[in-house]
Amino acid sequence: MNLILETNNAEELAKICGSLDQHLEIISKNLDVVINNKGDNFTLKGDNKHIAAKVLQDLVALSKSQNISISDIEMAIKTYSQKDLPECSISIKTKRKFINIRSKNQQKYVLDIEKKDCTFGIGPAGTGKTYLAVACAVKALENSEVNRIVLVRPAVEAGEKLGFLPGDMTEKVDPYLRPIYDALYEMLGFDKVEKLLEKNTIEVAPLAFMRGRTLNEAFVILDEAQNTTILQMKMFLTRLGFGSKMVITGDISQIDLANPKKSGLINAAKVLANESEISFCYFENKDVVRHNLVKRIVCAYEKSENLE
Repeated sequence: MNLILETNNAEELAKICGSLDQHLEIISKNLDVVINNKGDNFTLKGDNKHIAAKVLQDLVALSKSQNISISDIEMAIKTYSQKDLPECSISIKTKRKFINIRSKNQQKYVLDIEKKDCTFGIGPAGTGKTYLAVACAVKALENSEVNRIVLVRPAVEAGEKLGFLPGDMTEKVDPYLRPIYDALYEMLGFDKVEKLLEKNTIEVAPLAFMRGRTLNEAFVILDEAQNTTILQMKMFLTRLGFGSKMVITGDISQIDLANPKKSGLINAAKVLANESEISFCYFENKDVVRHNLVKRIVCAYEKSENLE
């Protein structure tokens, strides 16, 4: 089949093809198709040529606002290879990043974050729970829908004792918020994030510091919520103020509490299940968007735990 990509200039075409056509090789290898091109005129051969065409068209949209990474290509291939692909796609657009979301669970998650004041994202590692929450927070901040972003995390770690780490409590928790920082740097840039942190427009707060506060006009993300106690989760949820949104993310297969059955995340999912103004989005192994091996690792551990 022939495909003409609607690129505006040679720079966009170069982003799509990659250095020495590396991106085209990745698409060819993963989908078992042959791709040839002369400029923006592409010829595709193979059983999956229609999927390859959708992937290339997806890269056109990305090329107009950002550089294209290998993970962008792999995600597009994964998305369009799904048999239960949603009829339409949605996206999150910040000043520096354009993120297409098409898996059904991720779509529900992002749409619910937009519609609801409180959204839970529950599922295995690598499903985009935290990343998409940060993207929604940045978009809300840039659109002046909120005045600040508050990042919260319980001070419970697998095999770690925070008391032995140097610094005050915020400095102790900062290293464990690295995935959130990385997402913020990607979407806002390092210098901008540092300035927003200095002005407290972006705030990092250990969960213990939330007691007694009311958060108005803020986008609040509680990460690793499986490690909250029942009382901590109740305390956190009641911090919600006017004009604010809360997103709570966690993986109930990785609870580090002494008594996992007392997880605040598990309890909240039961207690609040019928609350119409609160959304619960459950991710599955098929939603894993990291390296393909991550999905296989998650599945292997899940299978092993079911046999025990």
